[in-house]
Amino acid sequence: MKKTLNIVKIGGNILDAPDALDAFLRAYAKLEGDKILIHGGGKIATTLGIQLGIQARYVDGRRITDTPTLELVTMVYGGRINRQITASLQALGCNAIGLTGADGNLLRAVKRPVGAVDYGWVGDVAVSDVNTGLLNALFAAGLSPVVAPLTHDGQGQIFNTNADTMAAILAQAMAPLHSVSLFFCFEKKGILADPEDENSALLSLSENDYHHLRETKALSGGIFPKIDNAFAAAKTGVHRVMIGEALALMNNPEAGTRLIP
Repeated sequence: MKKTLNIVKIGGNILDAPDALDAFLRAYAKLEGDKILIHGGGKIATTLGIQLGIQARYVDGRRITDTPTLELVTMVYGGRINRQITASLQALGCNAIGLTGADGNLLRAVKRPVGAVDYGWVGDVAVSDVNTGLLNALFAAGLSPVVAPLTHDGQGQIFNTNADTMAAILAQAMAPLHSVSLFFCFEKKGILADPEDENSALLSLSENDYHHLRETKALSGGIFPKIDNAFAAAKTGVHRVMIGEALALMNNPEAGTRLIP
């Protein structure tokens, strides 16, 4: 029988709000069994970047990472945010360990090729690049990984990598030996059928439903990478893939929208 593994990804709506982050971490710390928390960077990197004269640029919800931006996100994601979450979880009795993709060779990546858009120092990852042995060893030691969205190429180069993508890749890599539940947390109760109605969250979302919502402009911006990665995981053996509000999902794993491949 496969062991249960919860993989949770949080973003700016939690990271940028201290009270919301505290409430989420308290609920997350109570989750039983093995678990992994993947975090993004929220507005912290953007705000600090403005102070340093580094302007944030995005294409379809993905950050363009030039050299100054890479230095910025390495400091913020792998440093300030990751260390604070790890320390907060320790205070809540969760034996967390902060990691990037470079730590323990957790997750290697290759630089994204330049196409219509040059994303800069952005790393693309594959399921085969996940060090599942490291994760299983950490679980055996009673540790709960907290993963920052940074990867490496094995030659000393760090990459910025989309946190939603990392969550999906980790879930897919761990699925053969675990019953994985993957939770993408954001500010809504789920994927909304009507973007003007906060109470129109769908209980489930098929790929046909998703394409229809895109065509009718009911969805836009940064939600696309989240849903694309959620479907990628749902189609490759991940037991349950949910998108919804962070605290609600921690208290009820079916509280959001379930992705149906």
